[in-house]
Amino acid sequence: MSGHSKWAQIKHKKALTDAKKGKAFSKISRMITVAVKEKQNRDSSTNSKLRTAIEKARALGMPGENVERAMAKGLGEGKEGEGLEEVLYEAFGPEGTALLISGITDSKNRTTAEIKHILSEHGGRMSEKGSVEWMFNHVAAFDFDAEDFPSIEEAELFLIDAGAEDISKDDSTLTAYVSPHSAEVFKKNLSAKSIKTKEEYFDYLPKNKISLPDEETKQKVTVLIEALDDNDDVQEIYTNVDLYQEQ
Repeated sequence: MSGHSKWAQIKHKKALTDAKKGKAFSKISRMITVAVKEKQNRDSSTNSKLRTAIEKARALGMPGENVERAMAKGLGEGKEGEGLEEVLYEAFGPEGTALLISGITDSKNRTTAEIKHILSEHGGRMSEKGSVEWMFNHVAAFDFDAEDFPSIEEAELFLIDAGAEDISKDDSTLTAYVSPHSAEVFKKNLSAKSIKTKEEYFDYLPKNKISLPDEETKQKVTVLIEALDDNDDVQEIYTNVDLYQEQ
């Protein structure tokens, strides 16, 4: 298993251009605002959703004052955060590619229309609720530095004993997956052993991956995902094909 969100695919790549970085800052600001608003809590040590958003902000070099402003909006300081809500769209792309598109918007009708337009322009279509989400497992993911453990084998044994349902390794990072409702118990087990995570986030993992028939189709799907990602309201894009590694 491995993460399949757009964020999971780009988070370790080189710094974004200034234009892209500005757009990324705006998206993460919304994520921070919603995380604070949802819990009415700006303490990242007890608000895991906020902690994940702040980690993303730091990874992209987002200034601390931007983070503070976004948290203030979540607590009602100003009207910018009042109308924000999370959305999840289900769609199909070329060759039956399954897509889950999560976002944060202050106008669901506008965002829905924009997503439909992008899909139709790139050989995709919006789908009915439940028609795509069932193809994915919704999981809580926890990243660890492999060097924090004596060995990979001991790390895997510990994480499984703590409640991990699956584990993957990418370079020097170990990722443990648990069901969302088991996440708090898993974190308590980690805390009891003084094990710290590098990052926590929610992910959608495909139950079955599909292979695209040719490079042309792969390019079409890539262009579609990039067009969706360019939309200001889109936060994450999940797919059941791996476009960033060899098929």
